[in-house]
Amino acid sequence: MIGLILGTSEGRKILSLLNNYTEDIFVSTATDYGGEILKDYKYSYLNTKPLPLEELIYTLREKEIRQLVDATHPYALEVTKNAIKACEALDIEYIRYDRPSSIQKFMNEKYIVRVNDYDELYDKLKTIEGTILNTTGSRNLDKILSMNLENRIVHRVLPSMKVMQECFDKGIKLENLIAIKGPISYELNCAFIKEYTAKAMILKDSGIEGGTEEKLKACIDNSVYGFVIERKPVEYKNVFTDIEELVRYLVLKHK
Repeated sequence: MIGLILGTSEGRKILSLLNNYTEDIFVSTATDYGGEILKDYKYSYLNTKPLPLEELIYTLREKEIRQLVDATHPYALEVTKNAIKACEALDIEYIRYDRPSSIQKFMNEKYIVRVNDYDELYDKLKTIEGTILNTTGSRNLDKILSMNLENRIVHRVLPSMKVMQECFDKGIKLENLIAIKGPISYELNCAFIKEYTAKAMILKDSGIEGGTEEKLKACIDNSVYGFVIERKPVEYKNVFTDIEELVRYLVLKHK
């Protein structure tokens, strides 16, 4: 059986293409929502909760997984690390689908600033006077809030009850929340910048599919600083950046 750990739109494309050949697939997502959007796809087993390392090892062994494809978000490092460890423990072939970066052509732009981590980000944000748009997602709220910046920070998060409740529990006011599902168009990014008179935006290098280019272009055209938190480098033995090439490889291995 082929295993897929999904967390991106490309993961769904991989599953869709594999469905032309097989339904002998184990799919794992981290949320009920992730499972809901897969209801029209074909697979033998679906998991919709986070799997700690030991549970992941148990599940992969039980489902007799032969190849495991990690198609999670580029910043979901903990999931990726556990997937690699589980595959090593069970002698399963680990295959990474890595979403290509989309910030290279913006490297020389005045308003685009790359930072290595949240400590460096804090040093940069201290120089900003005015509203900051945070588009890094709800899982990074604590890192931003712990900076105790005097600026107004408007957080863009998924429009789910769970995420909204987490925001309220952390003391974030309703007027400082934008609840919307991405990716967001260039025009809407510009509208948010103008509506909140933003002076900076915090974002990740989430690739074309993650709407990174639209954010960066909006920052440049509105003279707003875009602070990009860089990806942590990970060495993969078997990595693909082309979906169709990956699927062809899996089909050949699965025969």
